[in-house]
Amino acid sequence: MSLKESGEMYLETIYVLHKKSSSVRSVDIAEHMNYTRASVSRGVGLLKKQGLIEVDKNGYITLTTEGMKAAEKIMDRHEVLTGILISLGIDEETAAEDACRMEHVISDKTFYCIKEHFEKYK
Repeated sequence: MSLKESGEMYLETIYVLHKKSSSVRSVDIAEHMNYTRASVSRGVGLLKKQGLIEVDKNGYITLTTEGMKAAEKIMDRHEVLTGILISLGIDEETAAEDACRMEHVISDKTFYCIKEHFEKYK
């Protein structure tokens, strides 16, 4: 399954919010991402259709097993790339912003080679 950047951003946000509080709703996602509720509703619907999240009758959102794997992969990319950029002397805020953009376009092969190299030489 291939997610587009927006889907990855929603999964990452749900993952982050779920770490802070076990209850995540669309309104929480909208506030965190500074998106409209309509945009979030559409994004949540797509993730649900792909089997990456479940939404209960009260509107609480949880990641499925597949959704959790995808979110953890995205977060790993974000954390590793942010760490590499910081180690190169880039300030933390810029590093996190740039890593966020990079994590969605870098191939798995390139990411894992970079990660392996960074871990070997850090």
